Amino acid sequence: MQQVEINVRGQIDRGWSNWFGGLKIRYTTDGGSTLTGTVRDQAELRGILTRLADLGLELISVTTNPDKRKGR
Repeated sequence: MQQVEINVRGQIDRGWSNWFGGLKIRYTTDGGSTLTGTVRDQAELRGILTRLADLGLELISVTTNPDKRKGR
């Protein structure tokens, strides 16, 4: 498991959280969106990034960190 923070240009409807693996969606002051939460592995992260690309959203940044709550 790892914690992720994904920043994109454009706003994603917060109701789509489940479609993005349950990541929390919040809006930034510059009109973008930040998705935060936990992913199981790199394959799940890649799937989320693919969905964002399919929506035509511009990727700004992706930050990952091991999930310390799980002892990893």
